[in-house]
Amino acid sequence: MSESTETLMAALARVTVPGGADLVSEGRTQAPRIKDGIASIVLDVTGLTAEVRATLERQIRAAIVGVPDVHDIRIAMTADKIQRTIIAVGSGKGGVGKSTLAANLAIALARSGRKVGLVDADIYGPSQPRIMGNNDRPELADKQIVPVDAFGVKMLSIGQLVDAGTALAWRGPMVASALGQLMDGDWGDTDTMIVDLPPGTGDIQMSLVQKYKPAGAVIVSTPQDLALIDATRAIDLFRKMNVPVFGLIENMAGYACPYCGEISDPFGTGGAEAAARVMGIPFLGRVPLTLSIRRASDAGTPPAAGEGEEAEIFAGIAARLIDEVNRKRM
Repeated sequence: MSESTETLMAALARVTVPGGADLVSEGRTQAPRIKDGIASIVLDVTGLTAEVRATLERQIRAAIVGVPDVHDIRIAMTADKIQRTIIAVGSGKGGVGKSTLAANLAIALARSGRKVGLVDADIYGPSQPRIMGNNDRPELADKQIVPVDAFGVKMLSIGQLVDAGTALAWRGPMVASALGQLMDGDWGDTDTMIVDLPPGTGDIQMSLVQKYKPAGAVIVSTPQDLALIDATRAIDLFRKMNVPVFGLIENMAGYACPYCGEISDPFGTGGAEAAARVMGIPFLGRVPLTLSIRRASDAGTPPAAGEGEEAEIFAGIAARLIDEVNRKRM
């Protein structure tokens, strides 16, 4: 190894990546080639965000100052494609609490140790910025949208990119393009992606399945017979498109009176579990109809991010979902 190469390697060993390790000891670069005063470096940027990659390039270029016989540098960045588990959260109809469920499920998965991203794919009616308590406008880096952080989850929503209350009069191709920009954002080392779909069985569902090949779907329904009929249609769509259904979740299952504690069932009870049994799909759990969950969602403080009985409910559903994901892969 020449003196110039040794000096440059020593300089690269002083450039650190997030976490404190340097480029050389972490194995992100090997000895560069130097020819005609130009150093060529191959840099492994797997799992690094566009912002971090840009910072590293600036630091490396600064490192060549004073290196003998080197006056310029060429940096080739490579990355192994991260295999993400994409989980679609859908419902046959609106008003069943699908978005609230998706947000809390994402948080519960993150608290279990996963690196989670949340995509609000309900282009016409985005609600995740409100539920997750983050309306910050995402930045653009290297032609990719950079997700914002909320409760340990990376999140992107069209609701962060347009003014509140703006009606999006978009046809199918524009909606598919918007979905693509969200899905293809700078997700870094995210390993699990929760996609909050709009209700029904339309363009966005088909675009997601055809282009991004989700590992499976979770369907949310109330115990009500009409909701279950629509949920069955959503399940049928995913089955026809060869997407496994990881399970069914029953939302708004029972209401406890805050004054007397008596349990009532305004939407019925047990319907989703029975339907799951009939259709031969897993039942992942039920979430009660409570004033505290509604208030927390409106306030941008999802219960799954806290402690107590409600957080444990979502943690249990997340654990059963992980089991189903692992089982389908076997």
